[in-house]
Amino acid sequence: MRRLPRLLGTAALAALSGCMVGPDYKRPDAPRPVVFKELLGWKPATPMDAIDRGAWWSVYRDPVLDGLERQVSISNQTVKEAEAAYRAAAAEVAVARANLFPVLGLNAGVTGSSGGGGTSSSSGSGAIVTPSVTVPSGTTSSGRSFGGGSTTRTSYNLQSSLSWDLDVWGRIRRQIESSAAAAQVSAGDLANAQLSAQVTLATDYFELRGSDAMQRLLDQTVAEYERSLRITENQYNAGTAARSDVITAQTQLETTRAQAINVGVARAQFEHAIAVLAGLAPAQLTLPPGPLAAEVPVAPPTVPSALLERRPDIAAAERAMQEQNALIGVQIAAYYPDISLSALYGYVGNPLGSLIQASNRIWSIGGAASETLFSGGARPAAVTAARATYDESVATYRQTVLTAFQQVEDALSTLRILQQQSVVQDNAVRLARQAVQIALNEYRAGTVAYTTVVTNQATALSDEEAALTIGMQSLEASVALIGALGGGWDASQLPTQGQLQRGGPVFP
Repeated sequence: MRRLPRLLGTAALAALSGCMVGPDYKRPDAPRPVVFKELLGWKPATPMDAIDRGAWWSVYRDPVLDGLERQVSISNQTVKEAEAAYRAAAAEVAVARANLFPVLGLNAGVTGSSGGGGTSSSSGSGAIVTPSVTVPSGTTSSGRSFGGGSTTRTSYNLQSSLSWDLDVWGRIRRQIESSAAAAQVSAGDLANAQLSAQVTLATDYFELRGSDAMQRLLDQTVAEYERSLRITENQYNAGTAARSDVITAQTQLETTRAQAINVGVARAQFEHAIAVLAGLAPAQLTLPPGPLAAEVPVAPPTVPSALLERRPDIAAAERAMQEQNALIGVQIAAYYPDISLSALYGYVGNPLGSLIQASNRIWSIGGAASETLFSGGARPAAVTAARATYDESVATYRQTVLTAFQQVEDALSTLRILQQQSVVQDNAVRLARQAVQIALNEYRAGTVAYTTVVTNQATALSDEEAALTIGMQSLEASVALIGALGGGWDASQLPTQGQLQRGGPVFP
């Protein structure tokens, strides 16, 4: 036993200096353009200097939106689900890391046996129990015999054991590497779930404010149509207009009133969606009408290569590659012998009161190596499957990068085109309003039919609705661009492999 610490120390040194079979991870290349195509030659109307790393939505200067967005990271159930998944993944790193250390055990028991026709009983591990022994006729439980009966013997034991997989080939260390990378994937998924919920909430919020703006527009239009109806009624009463003009004006008025009522359907649905995103039941949130933001801030896209570090979904896909790469090493390690140490130390004897003494001491120490000589092709198949899974993760990573660049380009092109369309549409609204006023004046003078007024009013309403839609779509594209650029997130916010291996979870 005096040699045991030295032997264990030598084994530990051998384990620590052992190699790690399998490929070391190196990030594969991904497609990355030099510039964003849709940004060339375009100057945003309201460019932003920077995005707040924590509260990117603050660029819209809306306190109601700010309060709702801050609830996402606290109360959104999808985010909570992702956070719990991250904590579980971080705990799995500790589980994998525990396999590097020896396993210590303690066993205590008692065994009773009979030399004749009696029965014997023994306890299990972990506790000392009194055995149930059938004592033959004429024999006492202490071992004294009467009239030629058999003798009962009782034996007590107290033993400690040690077993240790030396991980000479790095199988356990590769598993730890894979588990830590999986936890980083989960951390990236958590950040992406939070960003996605925040972007969706902002989009729904601007849709709701767009509904408010549409409601105001239709209410104003109803008021204008009521004035037009009074004009036609006055003209009819004066005998200068037909009854059909009055009916046409009434029809137009009621149709617009119906449109104004219908706006409430979409608004209610957006309000309900916002409540759920903020972690509330729809009945717990009521948003009073408010204005739609007039300015459309545009996030400044940096060089495209920076996108790879700013998107949590890209970071998660990249970490998934290391997770799968390490598992190749785990499968390759199965080709090599599994080397382990074992040791035992304890006492066996009777009676219990004098069990722990030198004469009752037992010990053993040994090493073992096991190797599978034939597996029917299972090992090479497992390595092939691990490599294929890694190749799949590489393709997923590259596709994620391509999708990210597409989303940025889509948002940029949408903002650029809507900015151009807004200028033209605002001019159309101005002209349509002039046409309505002229047509009303001419109708009062009796120079045009009322159908001219109705046509011009319908055109003006349609143009104003289009202008409002452009403003709402521009705000949504602005949100989409910020989300596509990562919302101020950065890959440095991921917990490192070292942090996770030292005993997470490290909350991202």
